[in-house]
Order: sequence, then C-alpha cells, then structure tokens
Amino acid sequence: MDWLGLHFFTELPADGQVLLNCSHNPVLVILAYLVACAGSFATLDMAERVRHVDLPAARKRWCWVGALCLAGGIWAMHFIGMLALQLPIETHYDLPTTLLSLLFAAVASWLAMNTLSQPKLPLWRYLLASVWIGLGICTMHYVGMAALRSQATAYYQPDLFGLSIAIAISASLVALLLSRYLSDGSGMLHQLLKYSASLLLGGGIVAMHFTGMWALKLVMPAAGTPSMPVDDNPLQLGLTIAVIALLIIGSSISAALADKKLQHKEQDLLRVNTLLSQLDQARVALQQVAHYDALTNLINRRGFNQLFAEKLIEKTVQGGMLAVMFLDIDHFKRINDSLGHDAGDELLKVLAHHIKGSTRSHEDVVARFGGDEFCILISLREREEARLMAHRIMNKMKEPIELAGRRMVMTTSIGISVFPDDGTTSEELLKHADLALYQSKESGRNSLHFFNANLKNTACLELQLEEELRNALRSEAGLTLYYQPIYDLNQHKVSKLEALVRWQHPLHGLLAPDRFISIAEANGLIAELDNWVLRKACQDLAALSRHGFAELSIAVNCSALNLAREALPGEIADALQSAGVAPQRLELEVTENALMGNIETTVNLLRQIRSLGVSLSLDDFGTGYSSLAYLKRLPLNTLKIDRSFIQDMHQSTQDKEIVQAIIVMAHTLHLNVVTEGVENVQQYEFLAKHGCDFIQGYLLGQAVPVQELSAAIAEIEQRLRTAAGLSPSTAAGDTGGSGSQDPVPDTPGRHAGASTVRPIH
Repeated sequence: MDWLGLHFFTELPADGQVLLNCSHNPVLVILAYLVACAGSFATLDMAERVRHVDLPAARKRWCWVGALCLAGGIWAMHFIGMLALQLPIETHYDLPTTLLSLLFAAVASWLAMNTLSQPKLPLWRYLLASVWIGLGICTMHYVGMAALRSQATAYYQPDLFGLSIAIAISASLVALLLSRYLSDGSGMLHQLLKYSASLLLGGGIVAMHFTGMWALKLVMPAAGTPSMPVDDNPLQLGLTIAVIALLIIGSSISAALADKKLQHKEQDLLRVNTLLSQLDQARVALQQVAHYDALTNLINRRGFNQLFAEKLIEKTVQGGMLAVMFLDIDHFKRINDSLGHDAGDELLKVLAHHIKGSTRSHEDVVARFGGDEFCILISLREREEARLMAHRIMNKMKEPIELAGRRMVMTTSIGISVFPDDGTTSEELLKHADLALYQSKESGRNSLHFFNANLKNTACLELQLEEELRNALRSEAGLTLYYQPIYDLNQHKVSKLEALVRWQHPLHGLLAPDRFISIAEANGLIAELDNWVLRKACQDLAALSRHGFAELSIAVNCSALNLAREALPGEIADALQSAGVAPQRLELEVTENALMGNIETTVNLLRQIRSLGVSLSLDDFGTGYSSLAYLKRLPLNTLKIDRSFIQDMHQSTQDKEIVQAIIVMAHTLHLNVVTEGVENVQQYEFLAKHGCDFIQGYLLGQAVPVQELSAAIAEIEQRLRTAAGLSPSTAAGDTGGSGSQDPVPDTPGRHAGASTVRPIH
C-alpha cells in the first residue's frame, strides 16, 4: 500500500540498502515531549474553561483556542521529533506537505475540543470520538513523514504502523475521559491531577510518534551513492519551533487564566448585585414589617409617629389644623374570650376596613396601634370636620358583621385632640387624645369626646393620688377605718359593723372610698389595700372585744380583683390569727358581678374561705346578674338587699313586693337578710314586719371611727328599742368612746369597704 510515497504494507526491495545507522537527538526528543505535555495541559485547561463559560459565543471561542493549542502542540512535537531524527543522508522537507500535516492536526484537535465541549456523553460516543481523533493524529504524523525528501524510500512495518494507530486512539480516549473527570474539580489536588494527566498524555502522544518512527525503514537504491548530510542545525530549528509553540500555548493558558479570573470577578459582581438586590428586598420587607401592621396592613405605631412628625412640621410651617383620633373597640375582649383569637383577628380586619373606608383615602392616615386600638390623623379646616368623621366611623361600625356563624354589631369609643389647640407635639396630642378616649369610655362607651383642659387636670390629680396612695399604704399613714352599725331586728341590738375605709389626705381632707378605690384597682394596689383593711378591721374588733363588745362581728368588703387571687384565704387566716379574733366574727362581703366573672374559680375560693369559719355575704343583691341556679351553689350566709329597692318603697308597690320576695327566697335558702339604705321609721317597720333580719342605713346613723362606736351603738339601741315599743336598756359593753366629733357622712348609694367592686363611672 503506497500513499504519498509512503509504503505501509509493501515488502522491502531485495536489492535495496536499509539505512541502519539512524539516531535521535536526545535534547530534541526531550523537547518534543515537553511540547507534547504543554499541549496536553493546554487541552485539559481549555476543555475545563469551555465547560465553565456561560455564554455560547465565549464557549465557542475557547473551543477554537483549545483546538489551536492542541494542534500546535501535537504538530510542533511531531516536527521537533522529526528534526531529532539524525540520518546519514541529505534530507529536507516539502513545505506544502508539512502545512498539510498541520491542517490534519487542526482538524483532529477541533474534533477533540468539540467533543469535550459537549455535556456528559455516553461511553460509546467517547470511543467513537477517540477513534476519529486518533486517526487524525496518525494522518497528521504520516503526512508529515511524507514531507521528508531524501534519496531513500520510506517503508513502514505493518505491525508497528498498526500499533502507532492504536496508541493514538488510546491516548485520545484517555485524554477525553481525563478531561471529563477533571472538569469539575478545584484546588491544589485538582491541579496536581491535571499536571499528572498532562505528563501521561504527553507521553502517549510521544509514544505514538516514536512508534511510527520505529516502524520507518529507509531503503537506499542499490546503485545509488548516499549524499552527505548538510549541517542545517536542526537543534536550533527545533528550539525555535518549541519556543514558538510554548509561547502560543502559554499565552493561551494565561489568557484562559485571566478570563477565568475575570469571570470569577463577574460572578462575584453578579453575586454582589444579587445580594444587593436581596438586601433591597429585605429592606423593603423590614420597612413593611417595621412600619405596617401585618394583620390589617395599616401602618403601625412606628410608621404613624414618623408620618405624624412630618405632618406637624408641615402644619407648623404652612399653618393649618390636625386632629388625632383614638379609637377603641367596645367590649372587644369578649370576642376573643368567647369565639377565640382567630375570630378576633378576622373581626379586626373587617373593622379596619370599615375605619379605612370612612376616611379620605389620600389625606388621612389610619394606623393600628395594637390590639383593638386604632389611631387616625386628619387635616382640618375646622374642628367640626373631626366630629363629622367620627360620627361617620361610628355609624359604619354599627353595620352588622357576619363572624363565626353569628351576626354581631360592634361599637367604638373615640377620643379627639386637635393641633395646635390641644398641643404642639406628637406626644402631647396623643396623650390628650387618649385622655379624651378614656372620658368616652367612662361616659358609657359608643361615644366621642374632644380633649379639654379639665381632663388633663383630672389625669394629673389621678396620678398624684396614685403616688400618694402608694406612699400611704407603705407608711400606713392617713388611712383609717370608719364603721357603720348593722342592727339586728330580732335581738334589737347592734350585732354587726361594716368596715369602710377612709383616707385622710393632707390637702384634700377626708376622702371617701369612691375617690381612691378605682385608682387602687387600676394600678395594682387593691390587693395591698384590701389586706390592710382586713388586718386593721381584725385589730379593731379585738380592741372592741376588750372593751365589752365580745359578740360584735365585722363585715369587710372584697374586691372582684381579689376574688381571683389564690392567696386570699391564707391572708384572711393570717389576719385573724394575728389579731386573735375568732373566724365566726368576720364576714366577707362580695358583689354579684364579682361572683359572675369566673363562677367555678370563685366558688372554689369561697368554699376555702368558708371552711375557715368566716361568714360570706352577697352585697348589693338584685343589681347584678346572678340566677337562683348560681345562688344555691354559693356557700353564703347572708344576702344584702341593695338600697335601690328601699329608697322609693313608700311610693312603689312593686319595690315592696320585690323586697318581700327576696326575704322569703333568702329564708328558704337558709340565708339571713340585711337591707341597706334604711333611712326612716316607715322602712324600718315594713322590714321588721316582713321578717328582715338586719338593717343598715342612715336611720341608724352614719359611719363613725372606732373611738366613737360605744356611744353610737348605745344611742342606736336606745332609740330603736323605744321606736319598737320596748323598754330602753343600756347597750352591752362599756362605751369606750374618746370624745365626739362630727361624723363623716358615708357616700349615698355606696356602702363600700376597702375593696368595692363597683367601678366609679
């Protein structure tokens, strides 16, 4: 087989002369190996670069660069290897044929890079590609060998020729597989593996070349005379080609490295831009969270304060009025308690929509401050605009709402303050609107009030009284007890006293309970005040016993807030023990409304108190919401009929019948009956006639301090015995009064002790 003057399967001529004294320049052989390794490294590096480039155009560009590096490396190795061949005859190379070999190297290299640039391929695709690449490299080699011109004829041993093809195909397959394996690595180990793979592939390429050279047999014609070789310095030419090839390969690798760094910087910039975008989104989200209410999507307190400050600056500079409206949903807690917090949240969304829909969308600011509290900021030309908007909101709120299968109507209380009349700072205006809201609640809810200076004065006074009451409790100075007698209609004597707390204020004089009890309840002082009254009453009862009133008992009022405290029975027992008073001489008074707050807990607590031996009295009976079903469960001893049934009894037959019915019912339940508010003899006679057990009121006298009790009791017993037609007798016990003073009138309609449960509204 002859191709380009090469004989692959032709036997050597019998008359020819085989050149046996051929050798290779070791320097050029090593140089060829280094060029092959450099080309292999460039191929692996370019293949890795191609896979890590995102843009198709850049991927194609680096694919061509890699193909040129591989082609140049293989061809330069081949040419340097040919220059390393030292023959005893004159040789030279045909330029067109040499360039043709370079073209085959380029085609094989492009095929290799094109295969490496594809996504992961099945093994058979790599096998097929390695066959074509190996054949291309072999073609490049043998075309390059055909460029050799000399007197000798080139013959090739078939077995070594086939082995060179197998080596080329195997080296190509190994290169493809190694490149795929090394494509996704990084770090020092990855680089070491790449260097090792380059040395291995370079060795494979050199092995293919020199296997092909080993297969070469140069035969001189029998009659020919060998021409002497010309010293054209192949070492210098080989070094020149190697330097040029290495410069091209090195430049390509440097360009790839620079592009890789540039791409990393671009990726870093993209990551930075992504992070900045995410930060912007997070900032917007935080802004939303920081300034908007998640439930209703209204602005929250923080956002409202910011807008409020801006509006104040604007109105201060340009002039104009602002109104701040505080809204509180009436009895909203009952929704959460009865239907649950999820239903409460749904209701808040609806109410927020109602409020927002009642305002001017572009001019007014609507905020939710938390819970069921909303705030509106509106620009005004005159104060009446705020009133009209408040009425519009209140009317909108009264529209029926379907919630949890129920149809309900909600109302709201509103407080309004106006800039600049009611303040010039946001803190002042918000505080004053809150005071006006409090007034709306105090006046029965479902109403609106504007701020006025009296509210501020009242609030300041309340704060001052709170501080002074706290100090009075701490120092036990100023607080005292007054006692109102309770007359036993059966035994015709005073058998009980009701303890009523008073506060001798240094500026305001003697204050009745209705002036400071609500302050104590609102500020967490009621438990301490109740405990002080309880201990003081037990101490006074012990002192009365030592002065001859050993059969008297004392009734002490208990706050509704105290009925929720598990420590109450222990405090009662401790007060009795400290004073040395029998439990049977103490009576605890509670109101109907206090009992109905949490009936199960209250009943258990009252049973514990009752087990101490202390009597229990239901105060203000008939004004609350207790039913007979609840009444029979309570461990009571006494019912106290409220004064409201007694005041107009002489004019109202109905009131008389109610009082009679209560007395009969109480006796049926084995309870004693005390009637409050008895002020005249006609009431006294009616109650005595119909079986009432005890009476209490101005007919007996007003509440007096403990020092005046002896004289007061004696006078009451003498007067009522005379009125009943009985012989007067001296009241039991020595009158231990310490002089007389004007009695302190008890507040009509409120016979409350240290812890009344009726709010002062």
